[in-house]
Amino acid sequence: MSAPPKGSKAADDGAPAAPKAALGLPAASALVIGSIIGTGVFALPSALAPYGPISLVAFVAVTLGALALAVTFGALSKRVPASGGPYVYAREAFGEFAGFLNAWSYWITAWAGNAAIVVAWVGYVEVFVNTGHRTGISVLIALIGLWVPAAINLTGVRNTGAFQVTTTVLKFVPLVFMATIGLLFIDPDNFGAFNASGRPAPGAISAAAAIALFSYLGLEAASVVAGRVREPGRNVPRATVYGTLVCAVIYILGTLAVFGTVSHGELGASTAPFTDAANNIFGGTWAGDAVAVAAIVSGIGALNGWTMLCAEMPYAAARDGLFPGTFAKLRGDSGVPVFGIVASTLLASLITVFSYTRFEDVFTRIVLLSVFTAVIPYLFSTAAQLYWLLVRGRDSLKPGQLARDVTVAALAMAFSYWSIQGSGYQTVYYGLFVLLLGLPVYVWLKRDRGEYGETVHAQPGATVPQARAPETPMTAKGSSRGRRRYRTGGSRKYTPRHHD
Repeated sequence: MSAPPKGSKAADDGAPAAPKAALGLPAASALVIGSIIGTGVFALPSALAPYGPISLVAFVAVTLGALALAVTFGALSKRVPASGGPYVYAREAFGEFAGFLNAWSYWITAWAGNAAIVVAWVGYVEVFVNTGHRTGISVLIALIGLWVPAAINLTGVRNTGAFQVTTTVLKFVPLVFMATIGLLFIDPDNFGAFNASGRPAPGAISAAAAIALFSYLGLEAASVVAGRVREPGRNVPRATVYGTLVCAVIYILGTLAVFGTVSHGELGASTAPFTDAANNIFGGTWAGDAVAVAAIVSGIGALNGWTMLCAEMPYAAARDGLFPGTFAKLRGDSGVPVFGIVASTLLASLITVFSYTRFEDVFTRIVLLSVFTAVIPYLFSTAAQLYWLLVRGRDSLKPGQLARDVTVAALAMAFSYWSIQGSGYQTVYYGLFVLLLGLPVYVWLKRDRGEYGETVHAQPGATVPQARAPETPMTAKGSSRGRRRYRTGGSRKYTPRHHD
């Protein structure tokens, strides 16, 4: 287990206090649903329009992969019910560097994803204001959309959870309507050419899937904040799987309805496709306005949830000394990670301001970058599940259950690889560049901690960070999974505990 960074508050005063578990099953489920269903479901039909209806095939494939990921995260969260989600799973299975890489990658996903969400959100706000789409005003609206959820998060996790439940309920009415009643108004002529991309079918499906995967980012939300969930071993897996299933049904049926009620040419140029679909069904603008209001509420709810994730992932890593110690500082009675919230929102604001050119370009570029940086933690998480099943699960699982779980995890891993392939070379290039920017940070953290050998020297009176889950594999001597001797004035051995 890692020693706290030398000279930090965690090192000098002990590990940071654990956050309060204020989220029950309804709030955890709302966090999953609200993080998945943001403005993506309202904006992606336009982003998928260049591929034609073949993108619906990609959506079904992505849904199956997302469900495999949800089941995998559910199993991992049962075994390791600690905040950090993918970061914790990678660190427990493969060591500190893998843990840091996942925390870094997921953190980028969270704040870059917020930038993509707010760009789509602006499209629906501008149904009512700035209808001329003047760039300066659009940027101002986007900044308001980023900082209002940040302010809510700064008031505490209980208020954040209550706001998440409220927005999730409000967004469901128009989405369920479009996914049910909207299907009755489908006109086959609106679909256009099945494959409008001009690419071979497999390439078109892969490219569309890379964009569609953005719709499911956030399915791991409950596992990231497991430390703030009551009875995490029970509630986190349920919230993850049930929330993903609900979103899958709404996504597929709702997207099908939009493709069938808006002409292909109109859909490709639309910045608010669900609004256009509702207007085409009922005529006039009142129905579209109602959908736009729902999209605005949905977007704020998603930004609220993702802002929470922006702070929770680096907080979990910082408690282990694998992120700058400032991210581990909590404020207030409910333990608010203020620095993580503010820093992440600032970065999302910067990428929004500097990238705001045209709706389609901004949204699609940020979506693809967010997908790539999200898939890295997904790959490590599925690998961690396979590691546990194949190395240790044989002794504790029945053959049938072992075969089933291995199959699901392998499918989730294959799906993650496929998503990277569909992102395109340019996205992979920029994504790898962003990931490599984390290497100097990791080297700085290691130097600051002074961990270069098998012995870790902690400050006198320091305690070992408490974020590490109790089921930490301790096998390799001198690694994060091996036995270490901590010196706090005297010597004592750390005895590993296994709760399989």
